[in-house]
Amino acid sequence: MPDYDDQNIFARILRGEIPNDTVTESEHTLAFNDITPQAPVHVLVIPKGAYVDYADFHANASDAEIADLHRTAARICAERGVTASGFRTISNAGEHAVQEVPHFHLHLLGGRPLGRMLARAAE
Repeated sequence: MPDYDDQNIFARILRGEIPNDTVTESEHTLAFNDITPQAPVHVLVIPKGAYVDYADFHANASDAEIADLHRTAARICAERGVTASGFRTISNAGEHAVQEVPHFHLHLLGGRPLGRMLARAAE
């Protein structure tokens, strides 16, 4: 796993160097609207701690950090009205998943039919 890059855009947002459209903030979590939304609801949920990806976060974060992030995500889905109709959570990790920012984050997407997650690859 690569080392954490404290100059990534989410680290800079957490330090207040780059503005964001905050949805909610808690002791361990920041959630904000994606600047290039792919659905009517597209919120990024990030831990305030320095974690590279899903595996790093879930292996090294405290129980309080893990619970706070997931409860915050669930609350946002309820508040945005997508719990009943359906939503998707995505976390890209590493090169093959095309992780663009090396700071663990969840994409919460909903508000319209999202289609299949992946198309079948030709064999």
